[in-house]
Order: sequence, then structure tokens, then C-alpha cells
Amino acid sequence: MGKAGSGELVQGTLPLLILRTLATGPNHGFAIARRIQQVSNEVLKVEEGSLYPALHRLEVQGWIDSEWRATENNRNAKYYRLTRSGRKQLEREAARWNAIADAIATVLREI
Repeated sequence: MGKAGSGELVQGTLPLLILRTLATGPNHGFAIARRIQQVSNEVLKVEEGSLYPALHRLEVQGWIDSEWRATENNRNAKYYRLTRSGRKQLEREAARWNAIADAIATVLREI
């Protein structure tokens, strides 16, 4: 983790963010990264060196799948979509993250 506001992701959160982004519909890698950055009000930045290996791991785990097709700019890109298993994993990961965030918030209030 870096300085607050540095845009670095907390370790282990990238898969959750990707799954959540794909829950709204299929998209290509660059658009996934851009969407995470936009929704986070430019706080979170996903680097290509982290994004594509994470997408590959999620695909190997069966939580997303992909297909090649044309982008809005008529370029060929790999589009990723959430699988049924990925939707279940998103629910588990979101519940886990919410429990951790609640616990941290409790500690911060008490100290």
C-alpha cells in the first residue's frame, strides 16, 4: 500500500473490482480499468501490468470468460464477461470485503 490517495489498490482487491465491474456487462480490459478509475472518482488506478494477469487468473478460475470482437473504435479486443460461478464468487468476495471494512472501521472508531 502506498500513501493515501496514491491510487494504489489494496492487495487482493483487484479481482473483486474486476468482477464487480463485469457484473454490469461484458467489457474489454482497457474499459474495465477506465471504469474502475471513473467510478472511484479517479482515486483507484489499475495498471496494465496488474490488470491483464488478474484477468487471466480469473478466466483460469472460471469466474470470467472471454471472446474476441470489435470495439466501438472497430479494433479487435478481448471482451470479458462474468460467468455464473463468477457471480457467486463476487457475492462471496463482496461479503468478505464488507466484513473486513466494517472491522477496520470499528477499530478506527475505538482507538
